[in-house]
Amino acid sequence: MYYWLNYSKWYVIQMKTLSTLALVVSSVILSGCVNTKYIDTPVQPIEVKIAAYNLSFDRDSFEALVAEMQVTPAKQKELVTAYLDGSIADTDKATAENVIQIRNVAAVIQKNRPSVLMMAEYNNDGIGEDKSALIGFQDNYLSIAQSIDGAGGEANLDPITFPYFESYSTNTGLSSGLDLNNDGHIGGPGDAWGFGMYHGQYAFALMSQYKIDSENTRTFQTFKWKDLAGEKIPTITICDGSQAIPNGMNCGDKWYSSEEWEEVRLSSKNHVDAPIIIPTANGDEVIHLLMSHPTPPVFDPGKNKSQNAAEVKFWNQYIQGKDFFYDDAGQNGGLADDAKFVIMGDQNLDPVAGDGESDVMQTLHDDPLVNQSVMNGELYPTSYGASEHATDKRLSHPKPNRISSTFGLAVDYAIPSANLNVIDAGVYWSASYEEGRKLFNDARLGQYGDSKSVSSDHRMIWIKAKLQ
Repeated sequence: MYYWLNYSKWYVIQMKTLSTLALVVSSVILSGCVNTKYIDTPVQPIEVKIAAYNLSFDRDSFEALVAEMQVTPAKQKELVTAYLDGSIADTDKATAENVIQIRNVAAVIQKNRPSVLMMAEYNNDGIGEDKSALIGFQDNYLSIAQSIDGAGGEANLDPITFPYFESYSTNTGLSSGLDLNNDGHIGGPGDAWGFGMYHGQYAFALMSQYKIDSENTRTFQTFKWKDLAGEKIPTITICDGSQAIPNGMNCGDKWYSSEEWEEVRLSSKNHVDAPIIIPTANGDEVIHLLMSHPTPPVFDPGKNKSQNAAEVKFWNQYIQGKDFFYDDAGQNGGLADDAKFVIMGDQNLDPVAGDGESDVMQTLHDDPLVNQSVMNGELYPTSYGASEHATDKRLSHPKPNRISSTFGLAVDYAIPSANLNVIDAGVYWSASYEEGRKLFNDARLGQYGDSKSVSSDHRMIWIKAKLQ
C-alpha cells in the first residue's frame, strides 16, 4: 500500500505539470521522439548528469526485446516470484531471467538518476524507427519503482522519466553484398557492414530529460573507412595461431581487396552527433553527445583491431573540426570550434591494457580538447567494485579501480570536453560491502550469479557538469 500511495503521488505530480499543447507540438518537431505524457515544465538545471551504459540487451531478435518490454509490472512480479521460489515453469524460465535482468538494469538507472543516458546493445529494427522497445522500457520498468536490493526486493527506488528518446540506424546485420570475412561466401553476420545476426542487433539508443535536437543530429553510418585521415587497408597481423587465418590468405596479406576498400564503412554500428538543449537561467546550453560503439578488437587475425582503433580515431579527429568528414545527409566538416561535447559509449578499447591499440585511446585521453581533470586527473571515473573484482579474479590491470567491465578492462566512456565544468564523475559498481551489491552479484541468478545473468557485463559510467 505504501508503494502504491507514493507511486500515485509521484504520478500525479508528473501529470499535473504537463506542458501546453503548443509546447508539446514544438517539442515533437524539434526533438523527434517524445513520450508526451512525461513532458514536464522546463527547468533551469545547475547540474546535469550524463551517463553511458552498455545494457547487454542483445536478444536473438528485436521482436524478443519488444515483447520483454511489454511485460506488465504485475506479470513481472509473478515471474520473478516464481523464479526465486523455484516454482517457475520451464516455458517461462528464460522470460523470467530476462525480466530480472531488465529490472536490475532499471534499478541501476534509478539509483544513479542520469539526466541523459546513452544505452549500448539496445536492439532496434535496424533503422531506428520502431520505438516500441524504448517506450515499453520507460512505461513498464523505469516508471515503476525498482529495488536497490535486486530481484524480488522491496520497491525502494524512485521511478525516473525520460520524455525524449531516440534510436539510431545501425550497420550491424546490414548486408554488404561483399565477402568481408573472406570465407569464400557472401552472406551472414560476418559479411554485414557491422557484425550482427540480424539488422538492428547491438544498436544503441538515447534517453534524455532534455530536448534532443533531431533536426541538427548528424549520423555517419555510411562514412567510408578509407576517408578517415591516415587510414589504409588493414592487414593480417595476428599470426601466432590464436586466430584463424582464412583459407588462401597468409600473414601480412591485405584483408580487403582494392575494390572492397572503396566501399567499406568505418562504423560497425554508427557514429552519431546528437545535440541536447538544456535550459538554464542564462539561456539554452547545447551539449553534443558523440555516441558510438566500435567493434571489439578481437575475434579475427587483425582487421577488427584496426577497425576498432579507427572508430575511436574518428572522434579524435571530429572534435578537432577536420574538414574531410561528411555525414549521411551530405553535410561536410567536423565539430564546430568551442562546441561542448561528451564522447559516449562502450569503445571496446582500454588506454593501458587489453588486445586493442591502447595508444589510440590514450591519445584521445591526452587531447587538450577533452577535460584533463576527468581523463588524466583526479576526476577519472573509478569504483570500489572494480578494484574488488580485479582482486577476486586476479586480474593484472595496472589501474584496477578504473575497470568498467566484468572481463577486466576499462572500455566504457563519458569523455567531456575541456570547456565543460565537470564537478564529479564515476563508475557505478558496488563492492561487496556497499549498497546495491545484488545489482551486480546475486548467487540466486544464472550459473555464476554475475554479469549478464544479473544486469550487464558492463558498468554505467557518468560525469556531472555544472552549468552557468
